[in-house]
Amino acid sequence: MTQISTEQLIKEWQVLLESTPKSIYHCAQQLAQQHAPQLAESFYKHMLEDPHAAQFLSNEQVQERLSGSMQNWIITLFSLTADEDLRPVIAQQKHIGDVHARIDIPVHLVLRGARVLKETVARLLNGHAEQAECLIFTSALIDMAMEVMSQAYSASNDKNSRAEESYRLFSIAQNSAHEKDRQRAALLDWENQVMFDIAMGLQFNQLSTLAASEFGLWFRHKGSHAFEGADETGLISASIDQIDTVILPMFKLAQQQPEQHQQLLRSLHEQARSIAYHLDTLFAQVNELESGRDVLTHLLNRKFLPVVLSKEINYARQHKRHFCILVIDVDNFKNINDSHGHEVGDIVLQQLAVLLSNGCRSGDYVFRQGGEEFLMLLVDITAEKAAKVAEKLRLLIEKEEFRLPHGLVLKITISIGLAQYSGHPDPQKLVNRADDALYMAKGQGRNRIIVAD
Repeated sequence: MTQISTEQLIKEWQVLLESTPKSIYHCAQQLAQQHAPQLAESFYKHMLEDPHAAQFLSNEQVQERLSGSMQNWIITLFSLTADEDLRPVIAQQKHIGDVHARIDIPVHLVLRGARVLKETVARLLNGHAEQAECLIFTSALIDMAMEVMSQAYSASNDKNSRAEESYRLFSIAQNSAHEKDRQRAALLDWENQVMFDIAMGLQFNQLSTLAASEFGLWFRHKGSHAFEGADETGLISASIDQIDTVILPMFKLAQQQPEQHQQLLRSLHEQARSIAYHLDTLFAQVNELESGRDVLTHLLNRKFLPVVLSKEINYARQHKRHFCILVIDVDNFKNINDSHGHEVGDIVLQQLAVLLSNGCRSGDYVFRQGGEEFLMLLVDITAEKAAKVAEKLRLLIEKEEFRLPHGLVLKITISIGLAQYSGHPDPQKLVNRADDALYMAKGQGRNRIIVAD
């Protein structure tokens, strides 16, 4: 798709505004000032009637945030004159298009909403002395804004799609032989533990489910995405569900029936073997592909963060789960580079990356954001529990001795901003909250954790 430059957009908007009489300006401005709430309500009523949009737009959100933003957008757009600086206005439309792409609002829904908006404008202008001219002007403004939004949406969506596919390939390819062995071991550990717990007479509600195990977390949040579309992925999901919702609950009923008890143990073992077999098949399809890593630390590249966040937001929304992100920054890192050189700084970051990776679970993610800043995404966890994980990491780093060439030993500390997913569909909002919390941690003396909100 050919992108229209900002300068060309300004010229087109300028032509419309310069050819419009001042009386029509006043008509549009008066309409917006008097009826902005009604116009906004008509737009979002249409959006909420769509099942896809209704997944992430609640009435409460509309009333508290989105309706006010929509009213401001209408007033700003309908108040434009030929003397206006159009750059901020066009930049706003591009930003809105980017946000719509990030939260996956289909562009056709927005365009339908614009059509409903124009129909509402026509009803409100009915009987006005300059009804036709004002309707033509406001409709043109809406159409031009939608054009800029759609262009930005398309560019952002293409970028996200490329990142999605690149991340999928990376997820499959990153050290696949090691990952396969690690997950097979995790699956076996769970099976041995649950068999032991059953033999010891633990009740059903005391048994650890496979979905909540190290293997289960990895598969639900990484493996199923990396191998999306493969038949084996669906078979593994079905086996996990069979174990957790059918086989394990039946042990409660089979305690006094030895034959049924033995049959259930065999079924459990067969399902675990089936999962292991399908897992081997998936990894056998993979070729080693070193791509998408941060060159220095070999952590996930920051370009994958929007993809992973969007995936986790969709999962949390569908399954009513929580997740948290930690934004982590090395305190006074500039002093290390200034005093010891960038080579020493790089070695510190490499060792820190290893500590962060070892300090999380299989289903969690660790990114290098750039410089001395890292981001951890902790799946299936509340802010309260995530704060304990963060504090454990903070203490670990504080106590760690970073051993460097020539016998040099350094001690460092980290500051952490923590934010729990709050239901907002835009992943950037979550990152911004964690960034703000990190900024507060820095301002309050460093070497501490601040939880957003």
